[in-house]
Amino acid sequence: MTDSAAESRLTQTWRNGFLPVLGAVIAVALWWALTRALHIDPFYVPSPPDVLDAFLRDPGYLLNETWRTFQRVLIGFGIAVAGGLLLAVILAASRTVERMTMPLLAAVNAIPKVALAPLLLVWMGFGNAPKIVMVVLVSFFPVIVSTMAGLTSTPADLAELARSLKASWWQTFVKIRLIWALPQMFVGIKVATPLAIIGAVIGEVVSPDTGLGSVIVGSGANSDTPLAFAALVLLAIAGVLLFYLVAAVERLLAPWARAIAS
Repeated sequence: MTDSAAESRLTQTWRNGFLPVLGAVIAVALWWALTRALHIDPFYVPSPPDVLDAFLRDPGYLLNETWRTFQRVLIGFGIAVAGGLLLAVILAASRTVERMTMPLLAAVNAIPKVALAPLLLVWMGFGNAPKIVMVVLVSFFPVIVSTMAGLTSTPADLAELARSLKASWWQTFVKIRLIWALPQMFVGIKVATPLAIIGAVIGEVVSPDTGLGSVIVGSGANSDTPLAFAALVLLAIAGVLLFYLVAAVERLLAPWARAIAS
């Protein structure tokens, strides 16, 4: 490995590894400093040591509830991504279907999902099903919109090249339109990652049986603000993990996208 390559690798490691950790450390330090400087009562805003103490009271319980929430997020997010990509492909392939369907999708997306949560309990009962459906509803629309934007923005010269090579519609779609749309698709998927976490928590707050949403509801009832903050921190960590998981898949499927963007 040459010196320039080693230096480039070191710079990339610095940017991708150390800088995010440094940002998190600075944020926690500012949080701690503000709670100390302003003498904020832990009942309102606990300091990082208070949150850590709340976590250490029963880490097994909190980690188990984190896993329950993360399972629902993964299932609902997977359904939303798969369904959103499939529907976007159908809409992009037919202008007629797109014009018929997009107003309906926009109308459904405009409905506050919190208002649907009690209805999901009526329709599906308690358990995982309404929570997973809530994740799907919240994270579905960004995937459709971004994928359609990518599929309908293929440069004219690439389409002309496909016609000159006598490529079929399917070959043009898979080898040109779909490949060109990958960066835009992942933009929508990344936008959907925090929404999936939010959808799971909405479902768990409305039906607080298990999950970190139920921990937040229970801590509010017991006036245990540090425990609620511990659950919020775990939710934030889960969101970061899901985001970087999507980013890793993007690097695997579209390694050239970052170079084009640069």
